[in-house]
Amino acid sequence: MTNTVFTKIYDAPQINTKEIMRYALISQSTPETDALVNNCLKEAREKLTFKVCYANFAIDICDEYINLGFAGTNSVSLRKNLQGCESIILFAATVGIEIDRLIAKYSRISPAKALIFQAIGTERIESLCDAFNDDITAEYRALGMDTVPRFSPGYGDLPLELQSDVFNVLDCPRKIGISLNESLLMSPSKSVTAIIGIKNKMCSDKTDNGCEQCNKTNCTFRRTL
Repeated sequence: MTNTVFTKIYDAPQINTKEIMRYALISQSTPETDALVNNCLKEAREKLTFKVCYANFAIDICDEYINLGFAGTNSVSLRKNLQGCESIILFAATVGIEIDRLIAKYSRISPAKALIFQAIGTERIESLCDAFNDDITAEYRALGMDTVPRFSPGYGDLPLELQSDVFNVLDCPRKIGISLNESLLMSPSKSVTAIIGIKNKMCSDKTDNGCEQCNKTNCTFRRTL
């Protein structure tokens, strides 16, 4: 079955400098670090694009197997995440190749700037995913439904190999310019693919997202909970 793939182009989401600092492993703000981050943001701002492609799929969870509509998996983590869902939004998002070029450029001449550009790229793609997630949640809540936290290939026990199916069904290279190499790494590097579960009625219980949901407590980038 062929599902329609939609594309969206966003304006730049609001910048979260605290998240940039966290991704850069800067524990305390100083005039020097603030100036470095601001200078890098100024250089990167006009070079970034914010693109998403996505499609809706009906799913079926049967015992230990999940039919995702475009592929199947036995992932326990994803099954837990999608409990109570009968459909999903599958999406891919990117902030473009220019941030990779800035990282490569400054890796040779200023490792400190390269680190900040890495952090900016990570914050920008996460902010884009959050903006898209918020749009999808608002759309389905207007219909009396709700969403669960997004879940990406490679997270928990969901195999990274699912990326190949995601790219095939969303046509990511043509839709938003993301390619996938033989090692299942995406280019541009600041890109994300994920699944958002759709519940058929409003959730009464709060479901945590991101670091709150992840049980990897030794992660370098884990937020303070």
